[in-house]
Amino acid sequence: MALNDISEATGVNDYTIVEYENFDDIPGINEDILNGIYSMGFDYPSPIQSKGIKVIMDHKDFIAQAQSGTGKTATFIIGSLHNVDIKLEKPQVLMMCHNRELAQQIYFNLEGLNSKLNAKIALITGETNVNDNFKQLNNGAQIIVGTPGRVYDMMKRLALRTEELKVFVMDEADEMLSKGFKDQVLDIFQYIPKDCQICLFSATMNETTREVAHQFMENPIEILVEQDKVNLDGIKQYYLAVEHETWKLATLYDLYAKLRIKQTIIFCNSRRKVEWLKEELEKKNFTVACIHGDMKQLERDIIMKGFRKGEHRILISTDVLARGIDVQQVSIVINFDIPRFKEIYIHRIGRSGRFGRKGIAINFVSERDFQQLKRIEEYYSINIESVPKDIKNILNT
Repeated sequence: MALNDISEATGVNDYTIVEYENFDDIPGINEDILNGIYSMGFDYPSPIQSKGIKVIMDHKDFIAQAQSGTGKTATFIIGSLHNVDIKLEKPQVLMMCHNRELAQQIYFNLEGLNSKLNAKIALITGETNVNDNFKQLNNGAQIIVGTPGRVYDMMKRLALRTEELKVFVMDEADEMLSKGFKDQVLDIFQYIPKDCQICLFSATMNETTREVAHQFMENPIEILVEQDKVNLDGIKQYYLAVEHETWKLATLYDLYAKLRIKQTIIFCNSRRKVEWLKEELEKKNFTVACIHGDMKQLERDIIMKGFRKGEHRILISTDVLARGIDVQQVSIVINFDIPRFKEIYIHRIGRSGRFGRKGIAINFVSERDFQQLKRIEEYYSINIESVPKDIKNILNT
């Protein structure tokens, strides 16, 4: 994606948004942060990073929408690190997202980018030991990564003090401000200082989300990708027509028989379908694991760790894994079921082709799925073609 593929950014008070072609060009960026950036293997800023990092460094409220895999996480981490006073051992940055897997990934990236600055960081999420959370916070944590339930609990207990909070980041903001999390987020905002910088990030940002966000933000700078540009150019998208729903399993077997696929994420719309498909694939001796929201968090953590290590060739998941999770080895995503909600499609296929890497998405489409596929095409202004005969060659490019 070229730098000019980001739609015109909007701001107020004559704030000028500048694009920087190199991290070194960003005025005032800390040398330790730069060293952390390069130690992570980042050579140059992605489009959202080229504009967004400086906005956060300048302590401006910020609404940012950019497609999956373009470096949103590094944008808010780098910008936030700049605003940390290393000498002040109190919470100064709060980064919040909707599930533990994504929080762990943010924390992992934070550890790398923070490796030279050495700010004190803490991971505060549900289904972890509360006493461990207390210890991290009492140890002078300066950057907190967490999920809403546990963050709010720590705030109520006065273990997470917010008087010195400078930056509050919400990742996957559209999900965070949806009905499922909105009340928790509103409760948390009661503890956020009025002069705290608010930054919202998401791959999709609907008007309702923006309206709610503006209630808590002061003249935010906005960088929004136009809807027809949210099409994940690095990912080739295909559909595979299946006459009957019951034929999808045989089609999946046939696909694996013909193609040499390393690691794949397969999405289904229900927990029962996930577990059923896992059992069927295991009968054919596939190394497969599954993950869904009804599992205990510890079990999900173990499965994700094993998949990242390559212990499983296939991971089957509900949409619990659709947002923000980056597994570098994954180059193919299969939608065994077409997502019920068109907005989730971009999050699913964004598991491949992360941050400039090439990827492939294959959508299994039965007769009853075609209308939903058409809605997805119209919504993202894309054309999803039938799987070509030379798909084997495409996979190897």
